[in-house]
Amino acid sequence: MPLSSLARFVDGRAYTKGAAGTGRVVIRIAELNSGIGGSTVYNDIEAPDDNVARPGDLLFAWSGSLTVARWHRPEAIINQHIFKVVPVDGRPQWLVEHALRDKLAEFRAVAADKATTMGHIQRRHLNEPVSIPGGAEARLIGPQLEALTDQVASFESENLVLAQTRDQFLPLLMSAKVTSRTSRTRSAGWSDAPESPNQSECQSRVSECQSRRR
Repeated sequence: MPLSSLARFVDGRAYTKGAAGTGRVVIRIAELNSGIGGSTVYNDIEAPDDNVARPGDLLFAWSGSLTVARWHRPEAIINQHIFKVVPVDGRPQWLVEHALRDKLAEFRAVAADKATTMGHIQRRHLNEPVSIPGGAEARLIGPQLEALTDQVASFESENLVLAQTRDQFLPLLMSAKVTSRTSRTRSAGWSDAPESPNQSECQSRVSECQSRRR
């Protein structure tokens, strides 16, 4: 079935133009790939719900790096060249995500063939067929993948907290307002957090079911 039949692919808008410098983060390809940084744009403009990303939303940069990612940060605004991928007809998000990831290598090859400026795909490429698990297979692996997805989200949230703590402590350490012993005491136990499950583990389970269907 066509990839486009699994979800709505809603393109962002040019929210960096005239940005106020305050308000919500404007998600560009740079933020998808590298997170929030010094060049991140903020805008307090009102945006329709389809252009707003909330924790857990699925995003797809269809230009440049062609990145598929879940958004784990606070509510933000989606800039142009990034689709918000909204499952339809009750499709689970994990199924749409992995169908999209299955096409990613092909999409990147299409983008690489573009001779001008930044490589990209066109909306018609979303109509290409994808293979998805059948009903029984989806019911079998769905709960496992949803559990792994929840675990990934939990670790991503913890990583954000750790990064914020680092950014708070580092200036204090540099100015000798706190000692390294103090910082280690306050952050004790955080370094022992289990590793986040690999994305490939989720993908391999879907691919295994797809190969059985073929």
